[in-house]
Amino acid sequence: MTNPFKRRRPRCHFFATMFLALCAAMLPVAAAAQQEVGTAETFEAIRAADLQLARIGYRIATANAELCEQLEPGTGLQLHSLDLYDGAMRSRAEAHFGFATDLAIEAVVPGSPAEAAGLQADDSLVRIGPVVIAGTSGRPNSTERLVQVQLALAELPPEAPVEVEALRDGVPIRATILPVPRCRSRFELRLADDLNASADGTMVQLSSRYLEDFPEEFVAATVAHELSHNILRHRVRLEARGVSWGLLSGFGGNVKYFRQTEVEADLLAVSLLVNAGYGADTMVRFWSHFGPRHAGGILRSRTHPSWRDRVATVRQEAMRVAAISTRPVRPPILEARDRPLDGDWQSLLVRD
Repeated sequence: MTNPFKRRRPRCHFFATMFLALCAAMLPVAAAAQQEVGTAETFEAIRAADLQLARIGYRIATANAELCEQLEPGTGLQLHSLDLYDGAMRSRAEAHFGFATDLAIEAVVPGSPAEAAGLQADDSLVRIGPVVIAGTSGRPNSTERLVQVQLALAELPPEAPVEVEALRDGVPIRATILPVPRCRSRFELRLADDLNASADGTMVQLSSRYLEDFPEEFVAATVAHELSHNILRHRVRLEARGVSWGLLSGFGGNVKYFRQTEVEADLLAVSLLVNAGYGADTMVRFWSHFGPRHAGGILRSRTHPSWRDRVATVRQEAMRVAAISTRPVRPPILEARDRPLDGDWQSLLVRD
């Protein structure tokens, strides 16, 4: 995993300009060579990938609501906006997904409150909660409208009913979602043929190659690690230390603080996964697989501890957590979020 805190402009999970990357990353290469950008197969591959990440994020974020200081309504809705498409791609997307307004339901997480409310993929939103879609705006090829709606929903009481007005095949429908509390964080898929994951305090972002290369439990391990950064307030705590970002994060006094956040996130991720019903050894198996293949590099090794030590650390934590019968597990590292970073990452690490 790369430095999850480097400053960069967030990118949408399916910009129109990223469709060629999607064909390479989300579909088999032979099949991708035969697909035209903007075909039904491509759009459905996007929907399936977004739903997979949404489902994993929903599962982890709802199961660990008791561990989070900031909550939002867990609806199970995966939304998308017509603003994300431009040119010929816009008309193709509008026709395929049946956009009747500028914001629609891309997918619904199975078993979620949105499904219980009767909402379906391709329902076009007229109003959701306090947000009237016609009153929102966004630039072409941007997530502005989508993020605006998501942030407004995140401010609602986590268990308050959310009224929805939508159009289904041109027919007005109304529904009431009875949400469940979930940790406040957006989950976004970035279409790219790399293995980068990041967290910025309010969002978790994964590149699409994770979904192609790894089984669900390893994707969940990545999501849990990045969500741990948000739960532990790492961005705020790093900024309070005045650290340097980007390439400079791997030099000087920055190193110890970034390594501390990485080890803290690993430790918390073990409990997040167990609380969500994944095996206690999921992080162990993930790092044992991911580490020797992708965790090398001189710059990354400066901000991230050795993958072998990370395996040893999460293995010890997994054994501790597995012996606890109560759920949700509240690990001691959770209390660190209220303390300034002191750079003492070595006391948290178990040496291989």
